[in-house]
Amino acid sequence: MVKILAPGFYSRQDIKTPVKIAIITLVMTQLMNLAFIGPLKHAGLALSIGLAACLNASLLYWQLRKQKIFQPQPGWFSFLLRLVIAVVAMAAALVGILWVMPDWAQGNMLMRLLRLAAVCAVGGGVYFAVLALLGFRIKDFARTTTA
Repeated sequence: MVKILAPGFYSRQDIKTPVKIAIITLVMTQLMNLAFIGPLKHAGLALSIGLAACLNASLLYWQLRKQKIFQPQPGWFSFLLRLVIAVVAMAAALVGILWVMPDWAQGNMLMRLLRLAAVCAVGGGVYFAVLALLGFRIKDFARTTTA
């Protein structure tokens, strides 16, 4: 998202705003590292980096809206809401799998890989099934060219 949002400032010769936001993001990343790495180990590092990326994109988006550089077209809220619903359903399915799946350390490498493939298939299947139930169709996203 940052790669999509930042050029909105660069195209207007505004490099200060994205740099200020990047500095805020860097500071927040380090603070979250301190907070999360202790209790969560390496997962805390991944969590802090992921949350900081979301913060960076959110701040860029907020500034684009505040400066009236970007105005979303009608229908975007509905589109994003349906995506969020599909992501929440996928997350719920993946958390549910944790309850029935044996410990990741059990079994040989082939069994671990098969379990991982099953988890990915269930997560992806639930995500795309919910999107289909909410009205998403692949043909709606296909590019059409007119001569």
